[in-house]
Amino acid sequence: MHAPPLLALTWSLLPSGTTASLRGVSAVDDRVVWASGSGGTWLRTTNSGKTWTAGQVPGAGKLDFRDVYAVDANAAYLLASGPGDQSRIYKTMDAGRTWTLQFTNPDQAGFLDAIAFWDPQHGLAFGDPVNGRFALFVTASGGSQWKRLNGPMAIPQEGAFAASGTCLIVTGTHDAWFGTSAARVFHSTDGGATWTTVQTPIRHDSTAAGIFSLAFADARHGIAVGGDYMHTELSEQNIAITSDGGRTWAEPPANHPAGYRSAVVYVPARRAWISVGSSGSDISHDNGATWQSFDQQAWNAISFTRAGKGWAVGPKGAVAVLSTR
Repeated sequence: MHAPPLLALTWSLLPSGTTASLRGVSAVDDRVVWASGSGGTWLRTTNSGKTWTAGQVPGAGKLDFRDVYAVDANAAYLLASGPGDQSRIYKTMDAGRTWTLQFTNPDQAGFLDAIAFWDPQHGLAFGDPVNGRFALFVTASGGSQWKRLNGPMAIPQEGAFAASGTCLIVTGTHDAWFGTSAARVFHSTDGGATWTTVQTPIRHDSTAAGIFSLAFADARHGIAVGGDYMHTELSEQNIAITSDGGRTWAEPPANHPAGYRSAVVYVPARRAWISVGSSGSDISHDNGATWQSFDQQAWNAISFTRAGKGWAVGPKGAVAVLSTR
């Protein structure tokens, strides 16, 4: 079966109404999308991105919302990443008119990196190690209560990157995954209670290098991307692939994404993987074995619907929809 023609893809810029640096994006369906960024900024569209509502969470003007999880047109969660109590979780139930502060990081030395939800009630928040263990908090009540889990041990200097909200992902009903600055992948099959760890070949030779994003196409096939965000042009050791459910990870034998990459997704409707980063976007139609660049603009995060419609967000309020030429 032949892959769809590559030249059909392009990112089409949309007017966002903000100049904030955008790091989080979450598509509910082909019409409803939420995004988040610096300066306490949130965005929402209900017409496929033609127009956006941009707002600032009251009292959060100095916070950086690095992740967002959208439930529907009215409900969404925001994760602020920062040292100590600057890491917070907010929720709206009325399309952003009001926001409830649900969680404030209790650890002075802590730093939350991402949130992920199995469903609107059950979710996981993940952060850098505190006292040698990765910080993990779980909710089964739509965020009204968050319980600390006994996170897995980290090695010295190991942390995570709050670059796109996808260093942590969840799959199925109880599985969770996260990638680290040591290029290790952690996997839980019981909602975060226990974890296994596997080393990947992704570069981790500086404090700016490691795994930045994970995605799975099914229970067996997954991809991790990253590299070094201080050397965005380097494509060596910026990707690892698994075909056995994460038990082993290997570098693809052929070409890689064209530089540091902060986010990767699998798009079933296109039978393709798409990765983005500071130096552009790439697509793979063969489970990550080969990649081809189709855009050179800087993007931080992406989100796709089941139908294959996708959005990207980036610096200076950049928002785009994936279109066909």
